[in-house]
Amino acid sequence: MDFARTNGVFRALHGVNKGPLGAGGLMDLTEQHRALGIPFTRLHDCHWPNPDVVDIHVLFPDFNADPEKPESYDFTLTDEYLAAIRATGAQIVFRLGESIEHTKTKRFVHPPKDFEKWTAICLGIIRHYNEGWANGFHHGIRYWEIWNEPENRPVMWTGTDEEFLRLYSTAARGIKARHPGLKVGGPAFGHSGQLVKGAFKPSEFVLKFLERCRRDGAPLDFMSWHCYTDNSAELMVRAKAIRALLDAQGFPKAESHLNEWNYLPGNSWNGLSKSGTGEVRQKFYDEMGGAPGAAFIVAALLELQDAPVEVCNFFHGEAGGFGLFNENGVPLKSYHAMRAFRELLDTPQRVETRGSVAGEFAISAGVSSNGRSATIVLSNTRREDAEQRVELKNLPWRSATIHEVRILDGERNLNVVERGTNVAIGAIDLRLKPSSVAVITLRAVGKSN
Repeated sequence: MDFARTNGVFRALHGVNKGPLGAGGLMDLTEQHRALGIPFTRLHDCHWPNPDVVDIHVLFPDFNADPEKPESYDFTLTDEYLAAIRATGAQIVFRLGESIEHTKTKRFVHPPKDFEKWTAICLGIIRHYNEGWANGFHHGIRYWEIWNEPENRPVMWTGTDEEFLRLYSTAARGIKARHPGLKVGGPAFGHSGQLVKGAFKPSEFVLKFLERCRRDGAPLDFMSWHCYTDNSAELMVRAKAIRALLDAQGFPKAESHLNEWNYLPGNSWNGLSKSGTGEVRQKFYDEMGGAPGAAFIVAALLELQDAPVEVCNFFHGEAGGFGLFNENGVPLKSYHAMRAFRELLDTPQRVETRGSVAGEFAISAGVSSNGRSATIVLSNTRREDAEQRVELKNLPWRSATIHEVRILDGERNLNVVERGTNVAIGAIDLRLKPSSVAVITLRAVGKSN
């Protein structure tokens, strides 16, 4: 890598879903979230599987009540939940809707009885968190997302295509009319389309959604979508395809939000089958939160730097399955992967690197604004060892260099494996195991060149 050749700055794309409070108030992961410098926290499936915050039915428990009256709402627990997120420094993406219901009986993922009234309820929520209404706040939440995965039926929506399209159009137009400065979008597609021999074919429902937005003049400030895979290269392919689709369909100004993503072991959901054994389920989560998932996370965040996306949210930042922590709040290797990426942001000026292979091996480097330190992050998602010589050309200082190498793999959580001081350092040789990450830090000795 040549430190004389730079390429823009790193983007903080390591947003998450769900905030730091959990376990019925017994767990507070605020400090751990703050340490990651999370840019955006999206509110979906919060406190799942028994959500008591954020969801419409929680905030407005009696649909027959008057949405213009403060006493019709119950904001108490959600106020606490959002306060904790704001204490981490993250901005909020507020999902207006309901959490997923895998139970046979669906209670809340039905079409609202009255779409106009549902919109009025959403407006009351926005007024509370942005305008101080009902003893509320001035949080300045910009992004308001309508529903989540409406095509994921019946666990996220029991109605028809037409019913959802009408709900989105009604709510989006109503919110934008009252709050033109906010960004309104959605609907968090779980299935945006298929990849066939590398070509993207959008789903029929996505096309119907975009056509309805055009027809009704419904605002679409951002379109959100999800991707769970075992190949990080798929995220870039889909991001480019969705950007091209939005442009071609007449939405060139609509942002693209990848607001649910994670490592999918074996590229299959079979590990979470209801008929599966506990051992199979445990293996699935062990891989997702372990070394394979960690290497995937780092590779994805490095590769997404060049993707046409504005906001990304890993699923998720709470404790438990899919999360960055186990059920007791202990950081998993997926959390340490986020730590590794976070360090790049402290040396934000991107350096030109070579050697990356999409979906297999990723490498990025950055230098600090004062030119006195640098960070190099590598991720090996291959199934075999990777021999890597990291050549260091044109370091921005003439003094000696302190270097440190840390490894994240099946046995280590960014433990130091090498440290030294060199008058002239030209290269560092590494042997990376499968599913491993290396972080190399370089620092100039002394205060001046």
